[in-house]
Amino acid sequence: MATLEAAASRKRRPKAQYVQAAKRARPSGARQLEAGMCGILITCNMNERKCVAEAYSLLGEYGEQLYGPEQFTDHDDSRVSGSEDEEDAEAALKKEVDQIRASTEQKLRRFQSVESGANNVVFIRTLGVEPEKLVHHILKDMHTTKKKKTRVILRMLPVSGTCKAFLEDMKRYSETFFEPWFKTPKKGTFQIVYKARNNSHLSREEVIKELAGVVGHLNPENKVDLGNPEFTIVVEIIKNICCLSVVKDYVLFRKYNLQEVVKGSQGEGQPGAPKVLPEVAGLAEETTEGNIETAEKKASDNHKDGDH
Repeated sequence: MATLEAAASRKRRPKAQYVQAAKRARPSGARQLEAGMCGILITCNMNERKCVAEAYSLLGEYGEQLYGPEQFTDHDDSRVSGSEDEEDAEAALKKEVDQIRASTEQKLRRFQSVESGANNVVFIRTLGVEPEKLVHHILKDMHTTKKKKTRVILRMLPVSGTCKAFLEDMKRYSETFFEPWFKTPKKGTFQIVYKARNNSHLSREEVIKELAGVVGHLNPENKVDLGNPEFTIVVEIIKNICCLSVVKDYVLFRKYNLQEVVKGSQGEGQPGAPKVLPEVAGLAEETTEGNIETAEKKASDNHKDGDH
């Protein structure tokens, strides 16, 4: 009898260990920024936890305005059933993994924070939302009302596409990604802004040159404008992931900085007043068309919010 109980104990112990390991692994995978995700990249000054809370509040408020109340489909996590007592460790682990996968599909939210891979950067994965439309809506309202709604959030950048951060992958991905804005018969003026975090294998100049070449290939009438472009291509690199978006009113909305957009600025709203920040205008003169960039890093050194 004792021998049978000891054998059963040895059989249960590995299964329990496997299951606990699976549960500990549950936050990984879809809980970190990866290629194929869409969402919103948010920078902050320390205090990432407070940043996430502010982001949920702000995105929830404006998300309801555009898309209506969120419909939750959450269910309690499926648990390992008692019948598994007779199953071996591998079968128990497989069943638990299947349950986790099914539960993850059910637990998807409109807004979900995931690990960004960089300090002072929060990434909010979105579902059923157009990131560019939502963020522009937020900034437009804050710009109009001048009502400050956040304390720790600095910049809020939509991310409508992600791919691996290797030059060939980025070029291939952007050829399709840029089509809605730049493929004939559509055309527009544009600039490219670039920021890399925890990545040393990419060259800023090479990335900008390649992406600008893609835009030119889609329609030769697309032109560079570093002062007041119709579109700004935002390229954010974090580790081995490239985040892309094409946004409007990048200069008017102060590089999508929530702290700055609520402040008044000289000349804003006056007829004929250029929508160009002084530091950007100065750097535009230093930048050639072959280097299509705003040299945002140099500008941020003179701007109190910086690029985080």
